[in-house]
Amino acid sequence: MEDVARHVGVSRALVSLVFNDSPKVSEESRSRVLVGASELGYRRNDVARRLASRRTGTVGVLLNDLHNPFFAETYVGIHAAAAEQGRRPLLTTGSRMIVGEQQAVESMLEQRVDGMILVSPRMSSRDLNSVADITPVVVVGRVVRGKSIDSVTNDEHHGAELLVDHLFTLGHRRIVHIDGGSGAGARARRTGFERAMAERGLEPIVIAGDYTEMAGVNAALELLERRPLPTAVFGANDLVAVGALGAFEDAGCRIPDDISLAGYDNTYLAALHHIGLTSIDQRSEELGRKAICLLLERVSGERTRSVVQTVTPTLVARQTSGRAPRGSRRSQGTRRP
Repeated sequence: MEDVARHVGVSRALVSLVFNDSPKVSEESRSRVLVGASELGYRRNDVARRLASRRTGTVGVLLNDLHNPFFAETYVGIHAAAAEQGRRPLLTTGSRMIVGEQQAVESMLEQRVDGMILVSPRMSSRDLNSVADITPVVVVGRVVRGKSIDSVTNDEHHGAELLVDHLFTLGHRRIVHIDGGSGAGARARRTGFERAMAERGLEPIVIAGDYTEMAGVNAALELLERRPLPTAVFGANDLVAVGALGAFEDAGCRIPDDISLAGYDNTYLAALHHIGLTSIDQRSEELGRKAICLLLERVSGERTRSVVQTVTPTLVARQTSGRAPRGSRRSQGTRRP
């Protein structure tokens, strides 16, 4: 700034005002300073500016699994909301491993991000609160209790109940849930399924899995060996449901004539014409936008108490769910309420 001031013949203070976009500077003076800076080949040093302000303007974003479209769609909401607020997301992933998440968090701390958004992390609540003691943290996809950490989540119980009610109305009584394992929200979806089934006098059947397409394939193969087949399958997410869909079709099953299928997340996969998967829309972009808003409230010091925001999901019915096969509404898989 001193070089520019000397070159233009103005004070260093004026140059500082121009470089910081102050409205107190006339257009003539602003133009002179900018032209002079250009003649000297000046480039603003953002690193120095950040050190001076103790703000980097960046927001760390951890996505648990880059193979799952839910995370990309949540990131769209984060990126859009961050851009509107003049912030730049710094993206990283934990690759569905706790140690990977810990390394990613450490890297973001080294980059001096202003705060972090962790989408469906598997780290323990204790570790997450330790990070929140260092920098503002918002967790998406699960509720983490702590005085200095915020959460944005989907009403998983309600989403599971919507799906069970949809399938029940179509006449399905033998419904199987492929579990999401240790993934964020998986336990709530499972308990929501179990509760909704019990309320309707049905026996809940759960097969262990995780949030991957292969989990859906393996669960479908297991069901094909068991017999009799269920009339409907509820995958813990869209990837699981799509994996099961492929395995059932390879075995000659007609979807939804023989078996109805439903997923969770309502990602772009579900909406593809040749898939047409019934799914629960948890409004992933809204989750991302809410996370940015909460984080920036923390960063600016507007709020110190922890907040949990919940997004209410909706059902999107498509071609993979239909009426149960004739005769299946009888007592198979049911119990007295």
